[in-house]
Amino acid sequence: MGSGSTRQKVLVLYLANSSLDASVKAWAIYDGTGKQRHMPGDSQEPPYSNGLAALLDGWRLIQASPLINHSHGEEFRLGYLKYEFFFEKLEDRD
Repeated sequence: MGSGSTRQKVLVLYLANSSLDASVKAWAIYDGTGKQRHMPGDSQEPPYSNGLAALLDGWRLIQASPLINHSHGEEFRLGYLKYEFFFEKLEDRD
């Protein structure tokens, strides 16, 4: 891959818990190669069953959400997805 034609793809997986082998609850894909355009809700099935499957397919983990203790009384609040993992893949744009 020439450096001028290499682009980044980003995969965001929201997992059931902090383990990479936990099931995917939500996801987003951003394709910097321009080959595909993804939109929220364009698929009923996640691209991978868990984060480990993404690693096995060549995605590189670049960020994981920090584990934060909940304040008392907030342990079961469900208003957000806290186990967010960012992966990247570099691909040729051509």
